[in-house]
Amino acid sequence: MTDTTISTAQDVVSFLKAQHEQIKQLFGEVSRSSGDERQTAFDRLRRLLAVHETAEEEVVHPKARTQLSDGDSVVSQRLEEENEGKQALAELEKLDVDSAEFDTKFEKFQKDVIEHAEAEEKQEFAQLAIELDDEQLERMRKAVELAESTAPTRPHAGVESATANMLAGPFAAMLDRARDAISGSRGK
Repeated sequence: MTDTTISTAQDVVSFLKAQHEQIKQLFGEVSRSSGDERQTAFDRLRRLLAVHETAEEEVVHPKARTQLSDGDSVVSQRLEEENEGKQALAELEKLDVDSAEFDTKFEKFQKDVIEHAEAEEKQEFAQLAIELDDEQLERMRKAVELAESTAPTRPHAGVESATANMLAGPFAAMLDRARDAISGSRGK
């Protein structure tokens, strides 16, 4: 079971970077496993990616847009990548985790997600750490944790803005969590 809360992180940058490390570990678990174990690892990865991206879209990206000199450009690129990632993740959800097609698509998805995370850390998180004080970064971490606690647990391509997440998110989260309970998803 993957818990998205990382209690050792003191600010939003540390918190999100620690989640990026969890995501990389889960990619490894999916790659090294098969059958039910692989499905479980993939469910955990899917859930963490969904809540992580939602929180970034609701909390981090809006702040980056206003605080970074090139915020609009940086955030627009990240949102485009996130939409592509959600589409790829939705496609992967439909496949048998032990199929050759899953392996091929999963390998590309992993590469793209890791590149996306590295771009966020370099172009967005590092700059926010410079521009914001410790108190602001701590408040953002708390806001991210709150957003993750109510976020959808599955990818919803096309919902990449704070406004769209606020409007569609609660309903999508309710449906996702019901779907998780019915399917017995272990990604909670």
